[in-house]
Amino acid sequence: MNPVQNSSRAADVKEDDLVSSIDPWEDAYVKFERPEEEIQKFLGRFRRLGAARWPKETRIVELFCGRGNGLRAWELLGFRNLEGVDLSPRLIAKYDGLAKCYVADCRQLPFADRSKDAAVVQGGLHHLLRLPEDLELTFAEIHRVLSNDGRVMFVEPWGTPFLSVVHYLTQKSVLRQISVKLEALATMIEHERQTYEQWLSHPRQIAMIARKYFVPLHESIAWGKWNFVGKPRDSQERRY
Repeated sequence: MNPVQNSSRAADVKEDDLVSSIDPWEDAYVKFERPEEEIQKFLGRFRRLGAARWPKETRIVELFCGRGNGLRAWELLGFRNLEGVDLSPRLIAKYDGLAKCYVADCRQLPFADRSKDAAVVQGGLHHLLRLPEDLELTFAEIHRVLSNDGRVMFVEPWGTPFLSVVHYLTQKSVLRQISVKLEALATMIEHERQTYEQWLSHPRQIAMIARKYFVPLHESIAWGKWNFVGKPRDSQERRY
């Protein structure tokens, strides 16, 4: 799920064609939560952050959409104008809902200027290889494709006491042996350690870059997550 240069449509991707290229992180991600669990988690999140009340005609794009359970949650809330973007053909191949999905680079989105009303990222930004460069590029692209009265929603891991406890538990081999979820989480952390730790070690810089491109309407930190909902900042008002 790290950014690459090329982008292409994933509509004809078949999962069987990708078995030989299974990524350990992706395999752990699929095992971490059943689709039904993840969909319910997203539904609760959208309601809690106010997104469920957005107009149903809102043009929504989910970046780092993975296997598309966020898109399914939007569908259950009545949204129909949906698109998804991810770098993994294998994960996108698991989705068969209403949304159009693309294998694409988050730093070079395949969308026209001002063509989207909302951009959503749930646990993808911390995969970016370079901070602050890739985050700047990603936010600049999101800003470009959003309408002037558009919205963003970011939900990402954040250093809190709760997250520290979770990290401690993932280091206990006995617990990992008896918990599929804990083993999957530990595996994901191991395979994304460089970008994950980089992300967690720069909270102030990340928050400042977010505010450079977006005016916060809601921001909260709880249970190891940073929740940010905002609107595009006028280009002339961008600041740190």
